[in-house]
Amino acid sequence: MKVAFRQEYVQALPDGHRFPMEKYDLLPKQLLHEGAINHLDLISPEEIETELILAAHDLKYVDRLVNLQLSEREQKVSGFPHNKALIKRELMIMEGTRMCAEIAMKEKVAMNIAGGTHHAYSNRGEGFCLLNDQAIAAKWLLNKAFAEKILIIDLDVHQGNGTASIFSKSSQVFTFSMHGKNNYPLKKELSNLDVELLDGVKDEEYLFLLEKSLDKICKDFIPDFIFYQSGVDVIETHKLGRLALTLDGCRKRDRKVFETVRQLNVPVVCSMGGGYSPQIKHIIEAHANTFREAQLILL
Repeated sequence: MKVAFRQEYVQALPDGHRFPMEKYDLLPKQLLHEGAINHLDLISPEEIETELILAAHDLKYVDRLVNLQLSEREQKVSGFPHNKALIKRELMIMEGTRMCAEIAMKEKVAMNIAGGTHHAYSNRGEGFCLLNDQAIAAKWLLNKAFAEKILIIDLDVHQGNGTASIFSKSSQVFTFSMHGKNNYPLKKELSNLDVELLDGVKDEEYLFLLEKSLDKICKDFIPDFIFYQSGVDVIETHKLGRLALTLDGCRKRDRKVFETVRQLNVPVVCSMGGGYSPQIKHIIEAHANTFREAQLILL
């Protein structure tokens, strides 16, 4: 199973932001250690072509972003102080997800250690998301006629507001977001299907709602490609997530998604999305479970 990763995913982060995102470095090490992947499975994306970004993002915004011309307020809203290394990192993450889409067409599944930047709108960044990797990759697939109907499954605890906005007028992309009702962002966008969860939701209720939603989607919309935003900030040890899934519940969540992928017999690309915890081992285990389930069910 091919996995997109570069050391820049961690090293390019501004001072003060590396510790909560050290998972990007630890996760591939864990997967290599347990033999879930080998070094030949790791792919190193370069910077994505600007033309591909512009299929999902506004030219003026992209130009200002890459030339470090966004205001201090805009940078604050995005979550990061901007510098050349950070922008380069973002462009590599975007290419990582696009490369995974290309690989998944041949190998069924591919994963980006980073990505899942679902808060990025076409004309602005928010919530540590500067550009929207799944939107860019989806547009690439559609424009190349590699896919006609794409399903984006977003199970991060935060709504995929940027993704919903970018595809609000598209009949070819179905956006499904299952997220905390009382969590960021305060103002939600309208996905094709939104399932809002109250604080404290546990495994049984979550898995029931997920299965019900996936069944409903697949009755009305048959995709030929799936993107999965597999954020693990739904687990109970992620205090800011406000939900109460166990590690096993989160793993079963991934299993349900991959079982749906298998039933549809379509390619899938996973972007890791959110997940930060006082106990980093919980986050690494939750993310590693996504890889394990993908291998077990799809390969």
